[in-house]
Amino acid sequence: MFSLSSTDGKARRGRCQTLHGTVETPVFMNVATQAAIKGGLSSSDLADIGCQVALCNTYHLHLRPGEEMVQKLGGLHRFMNWDGPMLTDSGGFQVFSLAKLRKITEEGVSFASHIDGKRVFLSPEGAVDIQLKLGADIIMALDECVENPASYAYVKASSERTTRWLERTKARWTERAGGQPGDCGDLTRTFVAGRACWGINQGGTYEDLRIEHMKRIAGLDLPGYAVGGLAVGEETGVMYHVLDILEEHMPREKPRYLMGVGTPENIIEAVARGIDFFDCVLPARNARHGHLYTWRGRLNLLNERHKDDGGPVDDGCGCPLCQNHSRAYLRHLFKAGEILALRLAVLHNLYFYNSLLARIRAEIESGTFQGFRAQCAGLLDSRTSM
Repeated sequence: MFSLSSTDGKARRGRCQTLHGTVETPVFMNVATQAAIKGGLSSSDLADIGCQVALCNTYHLHLRPGEEMVQKLGGLHRFMNWDGPMLTDSGGFQVFSLAKLRKITEEGVSFASHIDGKRVFLSPEGAVDIQLKLGADIIMALDECVENPASYAYVKASSERTTRWLERTKARWTERAGGQPGDCGDLTRTFVAGRACWGINQGGTYEDLRIEHMKRIAGLDLPGYAVGGLAVGEETGVMYHVLDILEEHMPREKPRYLMGVGTPENIIEAVARGIDFFDCVLPARNARHGHLYTWRGRLNLLNERHKDDGGPVDDGCGCPLCQNHSRAYLRHLFKAGEILALRLAVLHNLYFYNSLLARIRAEIESGTFQGFRAQCAGLLDSRTSM
């Protein structure tokens, strides 16, 4: 399923084969939480801006419209008209983000729906069944994303429970792969074939817990592994340190996914520490507030100085915004409250992220990644006055 073609230091250039195509890594997965990118983008837009993988969320789609309906309509690929690879998050992040609305037990997580308050229960087995009905190529095991900082005792107990949940997840996956329909409708061996279930490393910011947990879940021999529970309160340097100490314990021949990260420089630094997959809501969210990424740094389009600027957001950028419109026009759209502003800005930022990852892949292939990393340090995340 996964193979490495070249390395530069710990940075890895690889390919991940899925049921819906090959993913060139390192890769940024565009976040389509509810089967859509916030900002008015369609699936065809994603293809046009170089997206390889769409990421959807189990918790949100379970609540609305429901996995049964999605399966009836042909799965997420047909539902949102996306023919490329797709990954679904298990809902583990909502265990963190909806902390006031959930209760964790050994059996799973009970939520009060943020939509109507109804109780929703998500178990490791249920997360597998929901994601299989959604039809993702890569599904994630249910885990608990713990906020930072948290006490050692709590993180230890949580990571141990996440391990037990992962063991149950693998058992359920094996059962489904064996063609046991159970309570999962008409799922069969054929439906599961070609799809993959990945585990998630937890352990907060504690070195021994992170390493111990990684060793234990690596022993389950899953097709891929993610690092979760980072970028949730700790300093950036702490996140990098966790990746540093984990790298040697992560299976070399399996894809590695850093969940929910991050800025352009976060991604470059994580690639330098051996990470292959990324996702983050940041580029689309920042775009919707007029903050756009360029190769010279981050630009605030709402600033007065752009009101009569006839140039593109970023010289040489091939996105639909920069090819057709000026900074002045985009700023006008934001000030006028036009929805088109959100669409054009999100298109630009996601194009930038996908272009950045394509550049990273090329630099690793040519053995020049470390020089590129040094060139970008302190630049891409900074505010630009140009």
